[in-house]
Amino acid sequence: MKTTRDITVTVNGSAYEAAVEPRLLLADFLRHTLGLTGTHVGCEHGVCGACTVLVDGDSARSCLILAVQADGRSIETVESLGRIGRMNELQESFHEHHALQCGFCTPGMLMTATDLLRKYPLATDDDIRKGISGNLCRCTGYQHIVKAIRAVVGKTGAAR
Repeated sequence: MKTTRDITVTVNGSAYEAAVEPRLLLADFLRHTLGLTGTHVGCEHGVCGACTVLVDGDSARSCLILAVQADGRSIETVESLGRIGRMNELQESFHEHHALQCGFCTPGMLMTATDLLRKYPLATDDDIRKGISGNLCRCTGYQHIVKAIRAVVGKTGAAR
């Protein structure tokens, strides 16, 4: 009896094929199989948002998705946004506005914000707060995170 399933996924623009156990979580596949440790695992119940990635352009909790469910799909992780020395506009804004402290929630927050910025005008701070409400942060009080996202909206003037 075969105990693994073959999957093909595109992660951050690169195609991967792997044989995975049917019960392997997408978060664990990303971290342990592909070595993309930017996706953090917090609550493992989909509550905290630390493991948020984009699946086919929509934010999703990678701790609630099995790797086999990602077969044939496109996934973006925080590693797709930028690198030290070449951060993207949102990462730069988080840095400039001190929108992180311990940093544990930051990857999920960045991916959620990326999704929001692509899809919604975020006309008010309330819109931003509602958009990020599914991501828990115990350090910042969210004010600096809202400022960082607002600054990017202010530069673009609309959803991107």
